[in-house]
Amino acid sequence: MQQKQLPKVNLGFFPTPLHQLKRLTEKLGGPNIYMKRDDLTGLALGGNKTRKLEFLIGHAIKQGCNTVITGGAAQSNHCRQTAAAAAMFGMECHLVLGGSEPSESDGNLLLDKLFGAKIHWSGDFRKGEKIPELFMELKSIDKKPYIIPYGGSNDIGALGFVNAMLELKVQSRNMGVHFSHVVFASSSGGTHAGLIVGNDLFDCNVTLIGIGIDKEELPAGSIEKQISLLTGTTSSFMCFEKNVYPDDIIVRTEYLGEGYGVIGDAERESIKLLAETEGILLDPVYTGRAMAGLIDMIRKGEFNSNDNVLFWHTGGSPSIFHYGNDLK
Repeated sequence: MQQKQLPKVNLGFFPTPLHQLKRLTEKLGGPNIYMKRDDLTGLALGGNKTRKLEFLIGHAIKQGCNTVITGGAAQSNHCRQTAAAAAMFGMECHLVLGGSEPSESDGNLLLDKLFGAKIHWSGDFRKGEKIPELFMELKSIDKKPYIIPYGGSNDIGALGFVNAMLELKVQSRNMGVHFSHVVFASSSGGTHAGLIVGNDLFDCNVTLIGIGIDKEELPAGSIEKQISLLTGTTSSFMCFEKNVYPDDIIVRTEYLGEGYGVIGDAERESIKLLAETEGILLDPVYTGRAMAGLIDMIRKGEFNSNDNVLFWHTGGSPSIFHYGNDLK
């Protein structure tokens, strides 16, 4: 199959580890739980956005850009990794963050500033809505800006997770394990779309279960519609036609709690349980909520005892140091 070739830079350490969570499996009474450790990608304390940024930064450099712009919440994992990636290649980085500047910086925001990012506060807009204004402003002063979308979620960024499915297939084959399900946090849609395309392209034959993180709608409307569109554009970009309808996409939205970044009892339990059984840190916003969903599904008997279920750890542990009081 002929595929388009995109410029790509090296930002992380791949493949990321894959191992069984034996003590958690025993604690919950099955199925067999494994973890893909994208919290260990290496870029700025790790995270899944490293995979997307390898293609996005590569494309920016190919376009002759010397500045990148992206946006997110004040504790955005994506923004932290973008700032670090820009620093690695000597690019100016502008972050458009929701909210207003706090009196003290901690967690991801502290790291953003250490990486030299220029912060622009945007009040109620935390998904990059103000980026076009900044783009025009930077162009007017002879910068060459490149927009990285919210979450790095476009057809270029999603390629990182098409490749990730091939990486998983090779690792699982070497381990002699076939995964029946892959469970992960699903938010801006790029990770989910890339996994869908890779699952089909490389005949991985696993059931992909996204755990919804955010109640707010995306540009396409529902998260399922957003993922469907991204799946289509990503597969077309690769000269591989893959049409997925919103009803075919699994996003579990019953674990949204009080909304994005609001920590509840379920997140507190999952973070504490993983820390105490496996010595692994989850983040309060994404992986804590996604693991809470997996734990609930296991307790409800949604998996067979002999299923091999993979939890994709997408990183984000630096935000623990911001949400610490909410985890007590």
